[in-house]
Amino acid sequence: MNVTVIGSASAASAEERALRDLYLEHGPALYAYVLRMLGGDTHRTEDVIQETLLRCWNKRNLADREGMAVRPWMFRVARNIVIDAHRTKAARPPEIGGATWLTELGADADDIERMLSSIVLHDALRALTPAHREVLEATFFADRTTQQAAATLGVPQGTVKSRVYYALRSLRTALEDRGMHSEDRGDRPSR
Repeated sequence: MNVTVIGSASAASAEERALRDLYLEHGPALYAYVLRMLGGDTHRTEDVIQETLLRCWNKRNLADREGMAVRPWMFRVARNIVIDAHRTKAARPPEIGGATWLTELGADADDIERMLSSIVLHDALRALTPAHREVLEATFFADRTTQQAAATLGVPQGTVKSRVYYALRSLRTALEDRGMHSEDRGDRPSR
C-alpha cells in the first residue's frame, strides 16, 4: 500500500513540474494575448490564465504530443474562456456593486431636492424689493465684493452693505413663509 502512495505522489509531482514548465514556457505569451483580448484588465486576464492551466491539468495536456502542439491548444482554450465569459455576461442583467443603487437613488433625490429648493428660492427672491434683489444679484450671484458691487451699482459701499444685510433678512423671512427652514437651506440653526 505504501508503494502505491509513493508512486502516485511522484506522478503528481511530475504533473506539477510539467504544469509549471508549461506555464514558464507559454505563460508570458498567453498572458499578453489574453490581456489584449480583455482590453488591459489584468485581474480577469489572470483568472483566464488560471482557468486555462486548470483545463490543461484536467485534460492531461501538459506537453506536446504526436502531431498536437500544446501552445495553440492553450490559446484556443483561453480565447474560448474569454468568449464564454463575454456571452454569459451579456446574457445576464447588468451587475451593480454594493450600494451603487442606493447612491444613485440618493443622487436622484438630491437633484429633485435641489430643483425644488431652487424654485422656492427663485419665488422668495421675487418677493424682495427691486433694490434688495439688485444688491443680492450684484454681490452674491455675481461673486463680487461689496466694494466691487458699489462701483457697479453706482452707490456708496456702506449702502451696499446695509442693503445686503436687510435683503438677507427679508430673504430669510420669505423662505420661512414658504416653509423652508434654516436646516433645509443648510444654514446653522440659530440658538
